[in-house]
Amino acid sequence: MAAAPRDAPGPRRAARVGLALAPVPAALLDEVGKAILRELQEDGRRSYTAIGGAVGLSEAAVRQRVKALVDSGVLQIVAVADPITLGFGLMATIGVCVLGDSRVVADALSEIEEVDYCVLTSGRYDLQLEVVCRDNEHLLSVINDRIRAVEGVRETETSICLRVHKQTYNYGTP
Repeated sequence: MAAAPRDAPGPRRAARVGLALAPVPAALLDEVGKAILRELQEDGRRSYTAIGGAVGLSEAAVRQRVKALVDSGVLQIVAVADPITLGFGLMATIGVCVLGDSRVVADALSEIEEVDYCVLTSGRYDLQLEVVCRDNEHLLSVINDRIRAVEGVRETETSICLRVHKQTYNYGTP
């Protein structure tokens, strides 16, 4: 398991939903809180006892701290699977130009099951999506029948991912 920020139903989709965060209480992200995060980023299955030994807290105190981090939306502990090994043969990124409110379009696109990542961006595209599909026909259907059907989607540009060169959820702590 890997530790990922925020709460969500999918491994990355909801981990990013509503990323405009309210300030996190300073007590949660003190040096001990950051040390707990680093321990979980290294191994999301690490026991509270082992984390406690590394950060100088009891198992119960670590359990309370982790619960507070999860409840506040700072931390999500999920299993991150490789979509290719699960039988999805294709990953793609899709740049989306929007007419109107990008947030409304992002909400609608985030509801599409194949979209596992949706961010509002500056630059050439208003939104960037990542989709995971079985094959080219599935991708074509997602783009034509689902993404382009969303009101406000003006233009899309799709790039098929040939190989994941690096993907990490270990962001560290500030």
